[in-house]
Amino acid sequence: MKYNRCGKSGLLLPQISLGLWHNFGSVDSFENAQSIALKAFDQGITHFDLANNYGPVPGSAEENFGKIIQNNFKGFLRDELVITTKAGFKMWEGPYGEWGSRKYLISSLNQSLKRMNLEYVDIFYSHRPDPNTPIEETMSALDYAVRSGKAMYAGISNYSAEETEKAIAILKELGTPCIVHQAKYSMFERWVEERLLDVLQTNGLGCVAFSPLAQGLLTTKYLKGIPENSRAANPNGYLQSSEITEDKLQKISALNNLALERSQTLAQMAIAWLLKKEIITTVLVGASSVNQLLDSIGSLKKLEFSSNELQQIEDILK
Repeated sequence: MKYNRCGKSGLLLPQISLGLWHNFGSVDSFENAQSIALKAFDQGITHFDLANNYGPVPGSAEENFGKIIQNNFKGFLRDELVITTKAGFKMWEGPYGEWGSRKYLISSLNQSLKRMNLEYVDIFYSHRPDPNTPIEETMSALDYAVRSGKAMYAGISNYSAEETEKAIAILKELGTPCIVHQAKYSMFERWVEERLLDVLQTNGLGCVAFSPLAQGLLTTKYLKGIPENSRAANPNGYLQSSEITEDKLQKISALNNLALERSQTLAQMAIAWLLKKEIITTVLVGASSVNQLLDSIGSLKKLEFSSNELQQIEDILK
């Protein structure tokens, strides 16, 4: 496993990190989740990414990960992990349970630390911009989190290029630099290329790419229809069946053929395609099993692309 510097900061992150958005909640098998986390660490993955509302139920992913830490990473082993969490989306009912107020962000961070039984997290993110709270207030909460020792670094997620520039400037003035932006990025989701990546490069921030497989679209899962237990089969899931169009299926099939020519799975090629970009510090992968995790890690065996392969990908995605 290679470790990349997160922007201009001193923090190193593995090329592949484990996201706990799914499969670590109270409705999931704890034994399976623990096996995935331990295998990840054995493979050199030191970065584990959470948010206050990950579950379901909200908060249960942090609770379960806290148990995994207590079972396996006591004492100085905690210092071998980079644990990140976020606040911004709805966590509890009432006027103080979401968005970007100082009250919500700091209260949420305190709750996250209790759930995981930690003294600090390594990165605390504002999970999304708040249109009704001054960005100065949101950034001051991140500044406080770092200065209080409850977080080592500050980050943002899901901010536009313009919002990112503002956040960077405010945190710089406060004396707590923003070191990272976590953005949704895949072959099917490329909004960050319009301007955001340039902003990050210019200002020395790292980029953490999440949803690299476009919620499973960039796998072979949907080539023969929608499996019963898939995310698209769940009417309440993040991936809706309406998104799986005939045009998209044709693109997935063509991409899969190219991946096979490269002796990779489609998922491996999709991850490698992101990691070829110098601005990408790490790619967040989810895993429902140890085998799925190992398949994702297998992308590191072939990160190089020929100019012809890159052009084929662009032609397919048009």
